[in-house]
Amino acid sequence: MQPSSDYKLLFPKSVDWDHFIQKQTDEPFSSAVLEFLNALSVSLLRDRESRLYPDVITFAFFCRKANLKRLKTEFTDTRIRLGRGILFHIAPGNVPVNFGYTLVAGLLAGNKNIVRVSSKVFPQVDLIIKHIHEIAQDDTLREVSDRIILVRYEHTSTASAFFSSIANVRIIWGGDQTISTIRKNELPARSFDVCFADRYSIAAINPDAIMKEGEDELARLAEGFYNDTYLFDQNACSAPHLIFWKKTKQLPMARKRFWSYVHNCVKSKYNLQPVLSVDKLMAFCRQAICMDVEKERMPDNFVVRTRLSTLPDDIETFRCAGGYFTEYDMDSLDEIAPIVTDKYQTMAYYGFLQEELLDFIKRNRLHGLDRIVPIGKTTDFSLVWDGNNLINMFSRIVDIQ
Repeated sequence: MQPSSDYKLLFPKSVDWDHFIQKQTDEPFSSAVLEFLNALSVSLLRDRESRLYPDVITFAFFCRKANLKRLKTEFTDTRIRLGRGILFHIAPGNVPVNFGYTLVAGLLAGNKNIVRVSSKVFPQVDLIIKHIHEIAQDDTLREVSDRIILVRYEHTSTASAFFSSIANVRIIWGGDQTISTIRKNELPARSFDVCFADRYSIAAINPDAIMKEGEDELARLAEGFYNDTYLFDQNACSAPHLIFWKKTKQLPMARKRFWSYVHNCVKSKYNLQPVLSVDKLMAFCRQAICMDVEKERMPDNFVVRTRLSTLPDDIETFRCAGGYFTEYDMDSLDEIAPIVTDKYQTMAYYGFLQEELLDFIKRNRLHGLDRIVPIGKTTDFSLVWDGNNLINMFSRIVDIQ
């Protein structure tokens, strides 16, 4: 059994497909997998080139044995679980290191993994794959490295049909169109899809907390907000576009202070492409035609802000990339609830107590918002994603009575 040849094999150098298909699965969080991922972490952290890419460093820290042991305690119990078999992952094109996280989740759940890496070339991807090749030379780690196949191919390739035909689970990270296209390839009867589709994210800020903080904390907050939004040009599903401000007496000054720090951070780090400035102007014109909106004054196009007097139900359709933010002033968190559909993924927050956030979710029983995290943490990977426990989804229970 062989796939078509219209794909590029990134890891390993060659594949015996019959051997790969017949290879056994493992228990979740096996010692062999923890050793392999820790070796990858150590290898990446020793490489000076990794320091050029904050997302690679974050990935390496996630793979540390200490973190994985903590996750093992959190995600395992006394029930017997085994990996489901072969996972076929389709990584997204807009978040370079996502291919690594979905691979890690598959390995931790005890599976063999075929990962289609984005057809876009990212240095972070090449760096991580280089280190996978390096640690795979260690015979003690070979048993786990043999569970990994990394490929790259264009959308016109027929490779997805073969990989789908042998998959026990197909994991699709991408837009709705990508999911629709991939699903045209049939799965075996007992196999299933886990899809992470187009979604939107928001942020909620308490002005009083902004006014209590000193310069160092506000600089850290601004950098965290930058990482949430500008790091991937605001294209990630977890990147906030709509900012909710709680109405307090300190709101005008807090808003001015927050955006000043954000602007300074963005201007020092972000390479603003001219086409994005044009896109943001067009986005505002489109908003102005459709709703009562006011453009806020900013020094340049690094940060473009608009303010709404009323909150349309379809506000998520007026998003724009590259630093375009719509703001709305609310009396309470409950004013967010009417617009939240199952398309809403993450709410970043600052200055709210966890009890307030918990009450907000319980009280409104929202169809969306699967993640509520502090500003600066929206891109952090978790084994619970879009409301799914990935270890449970990617493994099966063996029920012995």
